[in-house]
Amino acid sequence: MKSVSITSAKPKLSFWQIWNMSFGFLGIQFGFALQNANVSRIFETLGAEKDSLPILWLAAPVTGLLVQPIIGYYSDRTWSIRWGRRRPFFAIGAILASIALFIMPNSPELWIAAGMLWIMDGSINVSMEPFRAFVGDMLPAEQRTRGYAMQSFFIGTGAVIASILPYVFTNWVGMSNTAGPGEIPDSVKWSFYIGGVAFFSAVMWTVFNTKEYPPEDLELLRKQNKEKGVFGGLAESFLGIFKMPKTMVQLAFVQFFSWFALFSMWIYTTPAVTEHVYGTTDTTSPLYNEGADWVGILFAVYNGVAALVAFMLPKLAKVVGRRMAHLIALFCGGVGLISIFYINDPDLLIFSMVGVGIAWASILSIPYAMLSSALPAEKMGYYMGVFNFFIVIPQIVAAGLLGFILRTFFQNDSIYALIVGGASMILAGLLSLWVNDKDEVALFK
Repeated sequence: MKSVSITSAKPKLSFWQIWNMSFGFLGIQFGFALQNANVSRIFETLGAEKDSLPILWLAAPVTGLLVQPIIGYYSDRTWSIRWGRRRPFFAIGAILASIALFIMPNSPELWIAAGMLWIMDGSINVSMEPFRAFVGDMLPAEQRTRGYAMQSFFIGTGAVIASILPYVFTNWVGMSNTAGPGEIPDSVKWSFYIGGVAFFSAVMWTVFNTKEYPPEDLELLRKQNKEKGVFGGLAESFLGIFKMPKTMVQLAFVQFFSWFALFSMWIYTTPAVTEHVYGTTDTTSPLYNEGADWVGILFAVYNGVAALVAFMLPKLAKVVGRRMAHLIALFCGGVGLISIFYINDPDLLIFSMVGVGIAWASILSIPYAMLSSALPAEKMGYYMGVFNFFIVIPQIVAAGLLGFILRTFFQNDSIYALIVGGASMILAGLLSLWVNDKDEVALFK
């Protein structure tokens, strides 16, 4: 059967056109950064034990596993003259995620906070997944690396601003950084409120300032949608893991260990730093909350580094190849995570986060650049959704294993989760050399 593709002749877009189509990621990353830097803090404040944190975080990968391939599949098969193909999903996700960001820090009980994480993460995924396919839709092959680099820039920039918000509200605005038992500090609450506004505003900027190319055969698109129906589409979404191109299979292993490491970091950096560096586990104490705010600064550092490095990676890859560039970046991240074990001065943790930032920039761009050249244009969203299985599956594995590993082998000391994550990132770097990327230099122009 003939396939449906978007318009095949794609003109090069200007800097500002690429800027506008990527700007929504600024808002999306507000949501993710606030989640990554503060959810463990919220859970601990509401009474969660350390070894239960991975299970509570399970919402994030499970919603990604369910939502992303479905959204990718249906965004490939959606078309509106006014709203286009991907933009309806951008808008719906933005509305729901922004509402969740307002509710999350006001959760009165741990189970409500855990449930709100499910809603928030699912909504973020509805907006985020089509953005990856958006680059393949809108840009010719020679501009795709630039498109993903622009996304990485906005991811880094949004995360820097969002991550430092509790610190800014505490130290510059004078808001309270502590609260009674089971209560979230005002500095965290207002950070989430700002995040909700930023998420909605940035995504809607892209929605209203970008026009999409229509399918070449709209009637065929409608016919295929009618033939498959809802359940046929769902089945095809999840069976896609068995039909992956060779390059995608190889990248899956790299992604698995990269995201296992990242999930370890997001869950355990706050308890690791507050206990290992600041020497406290009392979530109501000023010292704990000072350490938790500093984690926000550290996350801002790695995201800021990623925003800057994003534009340097194409140049490095042109010299040494994309696989070697990815290996170098992941090695920097792995060493950065492991180094936290040996540091007692909070200020020196900034150097650890520089390494993580280099890895983060590469994780957000190089695998997608390699993958996009191996995918058929008419199934870009579908395969990008399937590819995200290898972001969420390692997070599910981490949620199931990390608590057990810490409890069984490391006396529940959170710092060892970061060491495990660092080793996993180094392994991911080595596996990147296995990827068949025959166009690795040509596309980095």
